[in-house]
Amino acid sequence: MLTKRDLLRSAAMTALAVTTAKSTQAIAQNKADWPRLLEAKDIAEAGFIYGLPIVMNYAVMYEYAVDRNSGQFKAPFNQIKNEPNVYTYKDTAIVTPNSDTPYSFVWLDLRAEPVVLSVPAIDPKRYYSVMLCDGNTYNYGYIGTRATGSEAGDYMVVGPDWKGDTPAGIKQVFRSSTQFTLAGYRTQLFGPDDLDNVKKVQAGYKVQMLSAYLKQTPPAASPRIDFPKIDKELVKTNFFDYLDFALQFAPEQSNEKEIRAKLARIGVGPGKTLNFKDLPLEHKLELGLGMKEGQRKVDEAVANAGKAINGWRVSGLPGDSAHYNGDWLKRAVAAQAGIYGNDPAEATYPFTRVDSDGQTLDGSKHNYTLTFPAGQLPPVNSFWSVTMYDGKSQLLIKNPINRYLINSPMLPGMKKNEDGSLTLYVQKDSPGADKEANWLPAPNDTIYLVMRLYWPKTEAPSILPAGEGTWQPPGVKRV
Repeated sequence: MLTKRDLLRSAAMTALAVTTAKSTQAIAQNKADWPRLLEAKDIAEAGFIYGLPIVMNYAVMYEYAVDRNSGQFKAPFNQIKNEPNVYTYKDTAIVTPNSDTPYSFVWLDLRAEPVVLSVPAIDPKRYYSVMLCDGNTYNYGYIGTRATGSEAGDYMVVGPDWKGDTPAGIKQVFRSSTQFTLAGYRTQLFGPDDLDNVKKVQAGYKVQMLSAYLKQTPPAASPRIDFPKIDKELVKTNFFDYLDFALQFAPEQSNEKEIRAKLARIGVGPGKTLNFKDLPLEHKLELGLGMKEGQRKVDEAVANAGKAINGWRVSGLPGDSAHYNGDWLKRAVAAQAGIYGNDPAEATYPFTRVDSDGQTLDGSKHNYTLTFPAGQLPPVNSFWSVTMYDGKSQLLIKNPINRYLINSPMLPGMKKNEDGSLTLYVQKDSPGADKEANWLPAPNDTIYLVMRLYWPKTEAPSILPAGEGTWQPPGVKRV
């Protein structure tokens, strides 16, 4: 299964070992316009940073909407798939998945016509959101409790080139910057006995093509696409092939002119036909070195994202196109830290790999506690959680009590300390029957912890602006 590290960390080194194939086209390009040695390496580095979120997104789309045998397949394009449960360790396509809110997914193909997303009236006490994230990993719109309220409504999603009138009854139009785009639904679950209620809400989510919504004859179908297979082995050598493929569905934006022009010089972009395996060996070496350096810069930037507060990194990484404003490293960091993360106003995500002393969190070596002082739980309009992940893969971990997080709906069943504070026990073994309600099971290895504040409050105390707010997450203490 795909993970961020499987997909990308060894990309450069594997590229060096690929057998050279003598391609007439590649050799012709080499003689004609291939950049000089160091320039080609620099283009590959910049192109890798720019393309990382795009390729990661394509990998998920391929598993979820294209390859019916992927083991992660959800539904064909323009059909919604409601997950009947929260995510567990068995779900591996998306790194750092949340386990608070059962997901619903629909991958939209907007080439032929727009799609209408309809939502039912939902109890205002139950948080829900529909995050629209396109192939550039821009969060370009929200439907839900915070953004549009809890009333029923019809919303239209259109492709980058769509021109048309907004039909009566459509509350809002959202424009994707790419022809394929994701609508990711999160519906709050209050507890295990609430699952049937969540399913009733999910049953009210409706997806239909605009022509069906208007009861009109649909336009001609878009051409069939031969989507290139992607897996953790292929992406090691074919990274730029996948980027080349994906960019044909992503019209160039004004802030992309420079990077797109650079990529075109190594055969990447609409109308290009890059085939890595056919490149001469020296060109493979140049691309491999550039990718390796690009990955190093992304890793470093993730480790230093936002502001360090009591061992946690607090930042507002994801956002729309204007949020990134052509800062491709910022966009790559957001994808690698947790692709499909929310905007800070929708949810803010402090994360940590270290304790309050800066030492690596490791469940095989230590037990830990996380204590919220009395009256200082995360300040939210909706709910909060602390989720445990494997430190290497950033996936949920198998554990004896099938608990992947502790969240605010669980508070009534948890034990508070005499002073009113709340202590979570973060360790691989049970802390004992009297403390098990407060136990967050850890892996027998390194730990990655993510806190989620859904619809964080904006008035003090608040975590917003991310990293500068008056509320700060407490440090994880080594026992």
